[in-house]
Amino acid sequence: MRSAYTCQRCLAHLRPLSRSTPTPISPIRQFGQRCISTQPKQHSRNCAPASKTHLQSLNSTQSTKRASSTFPQRGQTAANEPVEIPSPRGLEREPIPALSGRPLLKPGNLFHPFSKSPSPEIRQRAAFIKQHAHCPHPSHHQSRLPTDPEDPEAKKATGPETLPPAHVGFECPDCGIPVYCCEEHWADDYEAHLEVCDTLRQINEDDHDLRSGRFFPEFEYPGPQMEEALINMTNWDTFMYSRDFRAINDERSMRQATRLLTYPATIGSILHELSPYNLKKGGRLTVEGLKSLSALRYTLHPPRTGAGGDIKGLRPNPPPVRIFILGARAESSLPREVWAQLSHMFPRVSFHLIFIGPESMANREAEFPLPERTPSNPFGAIVEDRISHQLKITTFVEYYHTLHRAGLFYPYDPYFDCFMLFHPGLGHPASSAEWEETLPMLLETKVPILATGYTPWDMERDWKWVEEKVGGEVDLLMEPGENRFSSLRWDLNDLDPQDITCGNWGVWAFRGKRYETTMRNNEKGIS
Repeated sequence: MRSAYTCQRCLAHLRPLSRSTPTPISPIRQFGQRCISTQPKQHSRNCAPASKTHLQSLNSTQSTKRASSTFPQRGQTAANEPVEIPSPRGLEREPIPALSGRPLLKPGNLFHPFSKSPSPEIRQRAAFIKQHAHCPHPSHHQSRLPTDPEDPEAKKATGPETLPPAHVGFECPDCGIPVYCCEEHWADDYEAHLEVCDTLRQINEDDHDLRSGRFFPEFEYPGPQMEEALINMTNWDTFMYSRDFRAINDERSMRQATRLLTYPATIGSILHELSPYNLKKGGRLTVEGLKSLSALRYTLHPPRTGAGGDIKGLRPNPPPVRIFILGARAESSLPREVWAQLSHMFPRVSFHLIFIGPESMANREAEFPLPERTPSNPFGAIVEDRISHQLKITTFVEYYHTLHRAGLFYPYDPYFDCFMLFHPGLGHPASSAEWEETLPMLLETKVPILATGYTPWDMERDWKWVEEKVGGEVDLLMEPGENRFSSLRWDLNDLDPQDITCGNWGVWAFRGKRYETTMRNNEKGIS
């Protein structure tokens, strides 16, 4: 019987002499077991010493185990170990493992100063900001004319004693974005910076999250909608629930998802028969707007015709609903699965999205090389007709007034056509000249024109510009106001870090004026 507290060899010597000589313990068992004793250390000498050869093999085994350990030893650095990137104060220093040549950032390690970001794209963006953005401190002279009353340029002095404009170079330690030319100006104007500092930090973390290399379940979209299942368009939560989206319980994931879905959801929320915009108080829809949208809804929600798969069930299909998206930029490069969500909201009709604008194919030449302009394709249209049987997309890298003069889209039908302008900047000084020639042609079509804006001031400026250019030849279909399906994620203007915007924050609509009767003068008076 073995004892758990006494050496085995000592027990063998203490056994009665009448017993036979005990079988010696094999060397493997001797060195494989620990010699545990309750006696003082001088009595433990009875334990057989290990052989020199076995000790060498044991040491080599232990050294091999230490070398293969995943925990770094103090003062030692593995050759292939990733370099530790220092995080700002308040966060632990954590090594960023490499994943297919890209940094993998964990949820608790998303904040990094732009100039020290593990992402080369963000470091390049920081260099661009430092090269083009100007310091917003009031002691500097204005670098441009203010665009609205809340513009930081409007707070700058204009006297001869002001400092010349200076580019930003100091990164705020709280948001990690270059915002001022030096630390002194940042500290002096810290109260004004606090108004946007938390939002800038959120933008910083969201940008790093997109480049973290994690899996994005929020970018998985549901398929077609059952006709018996109605869509609730009260807000983002009810819309995603009724459309059977995967549950999103993280605010950051919600911001990333709505940044893309805001484009089809904004159009669908206005055209759908269950639209949250109506004639009630606060519904913002006007009587003229109800007339125009009722014509489109008659086409988008057709009655059942008894169509079937046999000969008796054959029915003529109506033409697709055309949505002209003018001045297309980022929305033209969205994944086609995002735009397919628009067709899923209206399962009985098909859509033809037409992107028009000189920047509609920006940064997409490698994906879709621009075709040559031939007699059969005089404007170099890029047609994508294999997306689904309900969706077709055509892109024109051209101004709309050029296509309008050529009569490419005639005739226009208020039951099947609609214009959409995402952040057009109609009244902005930098872009109003490009719309001045297009606006009268849009009003000639007499079809609804939907437009979005970044801020209330932006939409008010656009509406005033339209009234000044066309006078009374325009009808307001929907009053400017907040969009229920605006993007929940904030965006940063690289030319002015203080200018933060929210995609499709507001929406409004107008149309060329339509007259119920024609008035003419005669000799007897007006009839």
